[in-house]
Amino acid sequence: MIKYNLFCKKCLNNFDSWFSSSVDFEKIKNLKLLTCNICGSSNVVKSLMSPNLKNTKKKQFNKNLKNKMKEYQKFIRENFDYVGDNFAYEARSIHYNSKDKQKGIYGKASIKDVKELKEEGIETSIVPWIDDKEN
Repeated sequence: MIKYNLFCKKCLNNFDSWFSSSVDFEKIKNLKLLTCNICGSSNVVKSLMSPNLKNTKKKQFNKNLKNKMKEYQKFIRENFDYVGDNFAYEARSIHYNSKDKQKGIYGKASIKDVKELKEEGIETSIVPWIDDKEN
């Protein structure tokens, strides 16, 4: 069985239909038995559709990406000070007090806090964090 996305040129309706093969689709269309389920017109064509393929490359890419993210997180944990929910406060403290801090900081901040820090000229980066408990 094959599923086609179909398009009615008369009423501009998009709909799906199943066929036993592409040859059967062509036979039914040529016999004018293929009609729009809304207006009944036989002016129906196949529309663009994406194939439904198993993508092992995508799974491998996702696994590689997740591993790289975990390596990056490890680097951050080892080289930056964790400040938890006080990130915005600590970032402002470092920026405005000109403390000569040896390590950078990381922690949690709301989107609003990050926008405000940016408006104040304080550089930040948002890093997606993968929980170690995830598979």
